[in-house]
Amino acid sequence: MNFLAHIYLSGKDENLILGNFIADMVKGRQIDKFTPEVINGIKLHRKIDEYTDSHRYVSRSKDRIRNRYRHYSGVVVDMFYDHFLARYWKDYSPEPLETFVQSAYNVLMKNYIILPSRAKFILPIMIGSNWLVNYADLQSLQRHMEGLARRTPFESGMENAVHDLKMHYNGFRQDFAEFFPELVSFSRGYVEKINKLKLPM
Repeated sequence: MNFLAHIYLSGKDENLILGNFIADMVKGRQIDKFTPEVINGIKLHRKIDEYTDSHRYVSRSKDRIRNRYRHYSGVVVDMFYDHFLARYWKDYSPEPLETFVQSAYNVLMKNYIILPSRAKFILPIMIGSNWLVNYADLQSLQRHMEGLARRTPFESGMENAVHDLKMHYNGFRQDFAEFFPELVSFSRGYVEKINKLKLPM
């Protein structure tokens, strides 16, 4: 899953939102710099990724494009799924997407000083281009995929991914619609476990 889904799966807990956002940018012993509450968010992110990577519906999505994108197929599917979450947001939340996203931006900016350097670089760009809302728009998604393609160390072909999304739109949407409620249930169970124990996971 990508940024929007990870933040959504954090609920309203600011520490989980923060940890979930920075998780991929925290390496090795860097995790020790953060509070136990933020570490729970980092570990939630990693649990979500483990669950997602091994899920049958996600594998079905990746299989549809694996020959074209190979080890980047997971990155592409993550972006597709954030597109579906943004576009069909009303199916998953009564709160307007713009309101939800602005609240998340506020949380992250409030904690800007403790963000890893990579997150400090990304966040202003994310807010300025309003990535989390604009994932819903295919033209914006195309620009984002082109940016990802420019930053990959090897030829990824990700600049072509939106074409594949359009070709198999209903199939990817069905995969997401079947997968995401199961991911929500998994994530809520993990968060409830954290809250019950009130200890770092």
